[in-house]
Order: sequence, then structure tokens, then C-alpha cells
Amino acid sequence: MKRAALLVLLFIFISSPVFAGLSALSAQADVPAQAGRIHYLNADGIVNPVMAEFIVKSIETASKENAEALVIQLDTPGGLDLSMRDIVKAMLSSEVPIIVYVAPAGSRAASAGVFITYAAHIAAMAPGTNIGSAHPVAMGAEKMDETMLKKVENDAVAYIKGIAAKRHRNAQWAEKAVRESANITAEEALKLKVIDLIAQDRQALFAAIDGRKVELVSGEKVLNTANAEVKDVEMGLRYRILNAISNPNVAYILMMIGLIGLYFELSNPGLILPGVVGAICLVLAFYAFQTLSVNYAGLLLIGLAALFFIAEIKVASYGLLTIAGIVALTLGSLMLFESPLPFMRLSLWVVLPTVVTITAIFLGAMYYGLKIRHKKPVSGIEGLIDEIGIANTDIAKEGKVFIDGEYWDAWSNEPIKAGERAKVVEVKGLRLKVSKI
Repeated sequence: MKRAALLVLLFIFISSPVFAGLSALSAQADVPAQAGRIHYLNADGIVNPVMAEFIVKSIETASKENAEALVIQLDTPGGLDLSMRDIVKAMLSSEVPIIVYVAPAGSRAASAGVFITYAAHIAAMAPGTNIGSAHPVAMGAEKMDETMLKKVENDAVAYIKGIAAKRHRNAQWAEKAVRESANITAEEALKLKVIDLIAQDRQALFAAIDGRKVELVSGEKVLNTANAEVKDVEMGLRYRILNAISNPNVAYILMMIGLIGLYFELSNPGLILPGVVGAICLVLAFYAFQTLSVNYAGLLLIGLAALFFIAEIKVASYGLLTIAGIVALTLGSLMLFESPLPFMRLSLWVVLPTVVTITAIFLGAMYYGLKIRHKKPVSGIEGLIDEIGIANTDIAKEGKVFIDGEYWDAWSNEPIKAGERAKVVEVKGLRLKVSKI
């Protein structure tokens, strides 16, 4: 009997964990699977190398963290072709679902933004947004001929049609957007199957895409986004700074500050601060130039303007070098960035005040330098000319005068009585010629 009881107890002891495990599995099966985190980033502005790096790194991070999806809230006027292709390449090979959401109302996905939207696993737009105008443009000082423009256009058409085929979007409209710069609203885009849905805000977006199937490189995935936690992905300080200086207006101002800083450092060796600030600003400006369409003729003219201003101090040109510097600076500034895209050109409201300010600074520095050059000596015995003293004795052909705490031998062409004020008019050796005041 005891033996039977022991066997029963042993059976209960061994089987308890098994039943507990089965109960836990059953309970887990009854609870719906929890949604992963949604990574959410804002891509607002020109598509440039900084934005491309930020988006590509965000895709890599989302993949490493096994995110449920990555949402790119897009608002762009377009940008550089190479940067756009880097983004599209990363999107097409992504292991995490990517949703491009053109928002908020009033936003657009223009030019390069069309390609990025087409490359998304799910494309969405907010009401009051638009997409289109993807015709390629010639960048730089050299204008493309018709043959080259046609080649670039055909390449862009083939590229976006390939993306459209992979994402099952409207390839016909995509070609029209490239060849004819077609532009449509969110509602029209939905009807033409350019996008997958329209969402009022991001919560509506998450609800709309919940349960949708997307095709990843690794296979099909069903999105679980209705109650997902959202992680906002912000641009770090480095990205924000680099993105800011990639603006042509900011890059231009940095270059001007750099030139002024170096000018003052070379004019007054040892100040250090102007040279350091100038060098840093020039390095940042030339970094920005790598992302912009720079006309090197304009850059050369600005350099010549700086040389003309410096030469004005050394050479008596009666203002001709100053005028040449102002003309070269103005022309160089207007020519510096050449692009058919307004956001890739310098604003006239930045150029004119900057040219006026730079000219005023150089003219002020030159005036100060010339004034110092022609100023009478302030040290040594020559510095006594025009100084005022008191006659210590009667002065005629000889006498004594007290100036700056010292007694000097003096003479005068007119009699000066002791105690009267006298002014130094000439210095001969250690004797002073004075005149009565």
C-alpha cells in the first residue's frame, strides 16, 4: 500500500511541471501576439547626402532591433539623384517593412520624393498633399544637350518603372511623372494606384495598415500595428548641423565668414580667434559644396574679390581695386550655385545684404589700416610733436620746457615767459622747437 502511494506521489511530482507548461502554452495561445515597435522618422527637406545617410542608418537600426515597421513621414521638394538612389536601394533590400507617409497636409513628394514613395512597401498620403514632378534636371554650370537630357530622362523612366513593377504600383503614371512632370493629389493618387491608402494622421495610418501583408526579401510578413509602441527617430546633432549647412544660403554665409576671419588673421597675425573661426567656417562651407551644384567660376571670382580688397591696402589704386572687388564679389555670388531648382540656388535676399556687409567690413578695415599708416609716431622722441608743455624758464634762443614729466632744452622764434604754455613744433636731436599758445 505504501509502495502504491509513493508511486502516485512520484507521478504527481513528475507530471506537475508538464501540465503547468501545457497550461502556460494554452494561456499564451489565447492571448493575441503583441505588436513590435514602430520606428517613426521625419524626412522633411531636400534629399541630400545627409538625409540619405540618416534614412539608410535608420533602416539598418530598425532591422537590427527587429522593428514591426519603419515609417518615413515625407515632405520634400526633391534633391540629388545619387542621394535618392541610395535611399531607394536601402528600401528595396530592407528586412523591415517600410511605410512612406506623405504628411502633414500641405506636404509634397516631388521629384526624388516620387521615387522614394514608390519604393515603399506601403505608400500613404494625408489629405491635402500631392505627389509628382519627377522630371530629371541638369545640375551644374554645364548645360546638357538634348541627346544627354534624353538619356538621363530614359534612365529615370526605366528606374522608376522597375520600382513600380517590384511594388505593384502604377508604372504608366510613374513614366508620365518623369517625362511630363505630372502632379496629382492624394485622392487622385489613390484612384490611380500610385499609393495604397489615405490616412488623416499617424494613428489612422497604423490602424489602416494593421493586418496588411508585405513582401520582404526574407518572405511575407503580416503587419501588427494597431496597438504598437511608437519610437520616434530623431536626427542627432551631427545630422542636424550637416543638414543645415547643406543649404546653399548657409554654405555661402559660412564661406563669407571664413574669408573675413582669414583676412583679419593675416592682417593682424597673432589674434588667433579670427583665424580659427575662419578656418572652421571654410571647412564646413567646402563640405557643403560637395552636396551642392557649385560653379567654380563663381568661386574663383569671390576669391579674386578678396585679393582685390587686400591689395587695396598695399597699392595706391585710388579706389579702382575696391570697385573691382565689389563687382567680382557680386558676380561671383550670383554665379556660385547654378541649378534650375529654386531650393538649390542662392536667394537674392541673402546675396545683396551679404555683399553690402562684406564690402563695408573690408572698406572699414582698409580705412583703419590707412589711418594707422599715416598716423604720427606715438613712441620715441618724434612722438613729442604737437605735445603741450609748460615753459620752465623764459624761452627765446634757448630755455627749458616741461613736457610729459621731463625737462627738455627748447628754443623759439618768439619769446615765451616762464609758466606759459608751449607747443612742440619740431624736434632736432634732443632740443625742441616750441611755439607760444
